[in-house]
Amino acid sequence: MNWLTTRRHFALMVAPALIIYSLYMIYPILYSLYYSFTHFDGVSANGFAGLDNYQQMAQDDAFWTSMRNTGIILGIALFLLIPLGFLLAILLSGRVRGSGALRALVFAPAIIAPILVGLIFIFILDPKIGLVNAFLLAIGVPAHPQWIGGSTLSPYSIGLVYLWQQIGFVLTIFYAGLRMLPRDVMEASSLDGASRWQQLRHIQIPMMRETFGIVTALVVTGVFKVFELVYALTGGGPVHLSEVMVSYMYHITFTTQQYGYGMALAVVVFVVGSLASAATFLGNRRKGEAT
Repeated sequence: MNWLTTRRHFALMVAPALIIYSLYMIYPILYSLYYSFTHFDGVSANGFAGLDNYQQMAQDDAFWTSMRNTGIILGIALFLLIPLGFLLAILLSGRVRGSGALRALVFAPAIIAPILVGLIFIFILDPKIGLVNAFLLAIGVPAHPQWIGGSTLSPYSIGLVYLWQQIGFVLTIFYAGLRMLPRDVMEASSLDGASRWQQLRHIQIPMMRETFGIVTALVVTGVFKVFELVYALTGGGPVHLSEVMVSYMYHITFTTQQYGYGMALAVVVFVVGSLASAATFLGNRRKGEAT
């Protein structure tokens, strides 16, 4: 097996996967980058645009709205989804009767297609036919908030629907991390008189730092891929006020057929998502080195 240690043979083993990765990942990125500097509309010849598409983006209010909405969903995911997923994992990792069925029930939304989740929540959040407003009316609340389709609450509603769909996935990762913790450490702390809160704060959370890092990275990258929920719930409306970055890029590219501008938006989505992911990894790495 010494031949595995040589660089030449190692390169030959890696080459097929690298070629496939380049074809399906790197080439589309370079392709989008090229067309982002053109006026290509899908039919006519490519006219070089220089930085016109990016200058248009800087003056596009709908683009900045989509970025703000993406930030709102990201905030909900970081400050609600991750803590709630960890809390549920803690609760279901104990000796709870029926915990297996409860875990399966919580995980179930994660295997439903996002477009179906959006259709389900239309009947829950729609201002006219939704169950939420019907319940509020039944208990005597006259107001009918525009949970979806309005100018204010739509991104928050989308963020909460995303939380509902993904919390089972996050819970599963945390639950697996909790099960991998050494039991002798927990037993020793119990013998030393540590309370449940002290075990959680000083043992479980510090030992699961890597798990938190993985979950955070997955959540951040997942938020920048949210599309079907927006498409099903609001379609980006009204007047693009509930767009996220990916849905607005889709609208520009495939609805208005401004392929050059759409590719510029795709490049920005890729760059912002990559920077957010890199910041997450670097932050987790520094915390790990500090401890």
